[in-house]
Amino acid sequence: MSPLILRRLAAFAVIVNGLFPAIWILFTSLKTERELMQTPITWFPSAPTIDNYVHAFHDQPLARFVFNSVLVALTSTALTIFIATLAAYAIARLQIGFRNTALSIIIATSTFPLVTLLVPLFETMRAIGILNSYAALILPYTVLSLPVCTLVLVSFFESIPADLENAAMVDGCTRLGALWKILVPLAAPGMFTAGILAFVNSWDEFLLALSFNSVPALRTLPVGITLYQGEFSFPWPIISAALVVGIVPVAVLIILFQQRVLSGLTAGGVKG
Repeated sequence: MSPLILRRLAAFAVIVNGLFPAIWILFTSLKTERELMQTPITWFPSAPTIDNYVHAFHDQPLARFVFNSVLVALTSTALTIFIATLAAYAIARLQIGFRNTALSIIIATSTFPLVTLLVPLFETMRAIGILNSYAALILPYTVLSLPVCTLVLVSFFESIPADLENAAMVDGCTRLGALWKILVPLAAPGMFTAGILAFVNSWDEFLLALSFNSVPALRTLPVGITLYQGEFSFPWPIISAALVVGIVPVAVLIILFQQRVLSGLTAGGVKG
């Protein structure tokens, strides 16, 4: 078998593995409960219906869950990119003696399992009195996304010639001014890549959202979706409809910025 055929088979397997669950959830959201349970299994809905979406928004405050997730994810992403940009610039450009140590620490912290951080983070949030608030999720999400985003941006800043910012500073620009006016626009693919990673991490996170916010009005979408199941019932079509609502924003984000994200991932992997 030729290498070309093997590559195409591998690409097909990756596409099927990535798309099939989402497509199955979409089809399930358009079926009735009776059709979903009938045998043999029907792959396509015989009579597609949007009733499950109506019930998803009626049975639980789904719109509120989406709003909470958007607010938390966007805010934590903005904070992450701002802090990661400053940290990455310092590591890439400033002559600091502990550069390698700092990179090692960043890499090490990104490998910690989230469950091991749950109790320390909970105690910290309780000590500063922000449990059951948006800040209880925004701050941890920012901290957890910083290592990966910083590493992505370091590679981009190192790939940009230092002469560009030096020329800007000779013309009267401050170092921070050169960072925001020269380096950040040139590192746009890396910024988008880091932003997408931070947003998706915040959007999908469940454990901290479940543990830090017990107020119903503050629940995010991953936690809110679990409320549709009853003690003895699992309305899968309605749950699937809620899942589709959660998948769409991320899918749209990836589609809109796919070129920048792909260029960012590629450049970040070969430069630096």
